[in-house]
Amino acid sequence: MEFRVENMTCSGCVRGVTRAIQGLDPAAEVKTDLDNRKVEVETAAPRAAVIGALAEAGFTAV
Repeated sequence: MEFRVENMTCSGCVRGVTRAIQGLDPAAEVKTDLDNRKVEVETAAPRAAVIGALAEAGFTAV
């Protein structure tokens, strides 16, 4: 699944996004594209759960 995270603006944000997703599913594969503010995730977790984990970490994903 792919998300756009508008408020992912630095490498610290990339770490925060990755931590939030892997906190939900430690086996998740997370690929980030900071320049385009995109996150690609391979996980067994439902999309809504990933969005929720990101929101708890302070990131808005669409």
